[in-house]
Amino acid sequence: MTTIAILGARGRLGRAVAKAFLDAGYEVRAITRDGKLPAELIGAEAVAADALDRQSLIDATRGVDIIFNGLSPVYSDWSSVPPMAENVMAACLASGATHMVAGTVYNFGSPMPVEITEETPQRPTTEKGRIRAATEKLFRRESDAGRVRTVLLRAGDFFGGKGTGSWFDLVVTSKLAKGVYTAPGPVDLVHEWAYLPDFAAAFVALVDNHEKLGTYENLNLPGHAVTDLEIKASIERVLGHKLKLASMPWWVLRAGAPFVPMWKAIVSMSYLRYEAHRLVSSRLEGIIGTIPRTPLDEAVAGALADLDLLPRAKAA
Repeated sequence: MTTIAILGARGRLGRAVAKAFLDAGYEVRAITRDGKLPAELIGAEAVAADALDRQSLIDATRGVDIIFNGLSPVYSDWSSVPPMAENVMAACLASGATHMVAGTVYNFGSPMPVEITEETPQRPTTEKGRIRAATEKLFRRESDAGRVRTVLLRAGDFFGGKGTGSWFDLVVTSKLAKGVYTAPGPVDLVHEWAYLPDFAAAFVALVDNHEKLGTYENLNLPGHAVTDLEIKASIERVLGHKLKLASMPWWVLRAGAPFVPMWKAIVSMSYLRYEAHRLVSSRLEGIIGTIPRTPLDEAVAGALADLDLLPRAKAA
């Protein structure tokens, strides 16, 4: 049976992907720094490892068929990303494992291409974008050299799934209990979102269709490319009542950015909320068939339930 190691299994992405593979009947080795697992991952093999310790990571992933890279550094400091990427490549090489990883739209810089395909050139204009582009070049080099096969699936901003840390929970729904929808940018701007359970399901589908994969795959997941007005209307349908509309106070973050590292990191990527973009794919459907895409209202309801923001009657 195929065994997949999930790096960062307690993080939002890693947890969702680990759960999807468990539900699909795969053997899952969940890697966390302390070897402890969230309740929904009962059934996975728990192993402790530090992704910044190469030998620790090699030992923890020894013998697996696939290594899913769900490592997520603190948003305000990505200095650990390059060494972790190198260590993941070393672990994959040691086990002969396929590398799977989530990609972002950071690589494409500003101005953002309105439509991002799998062939769109990467022209990063921020530190985070340059780091992401550099790690993808590393993955491609390892693949071209015949050492490690990588399957990268790119997605937009997450919503849904257990945990917090996305625009949806930190901004959009932050005042929902008071009847307010908070827009992070122009309300009529198309923005790419990925419902996390769909993203996780797509990774499972890629493994299910591994015989169709090349030695290096750079794929897009077309998720929900929608405006804030569309998300607001969806939340209103789910909740059954209208919401007031408020705007995110970017001026506060910009004023405090020199003094608060997290605010500085967020402000550096603010162009993503002011430049329309969507992901399209010419290849994903041909590999996995139907692309997972939960209807917007159903996805929004699931995301609100995960955040415990549904009225009791609806949540039940």
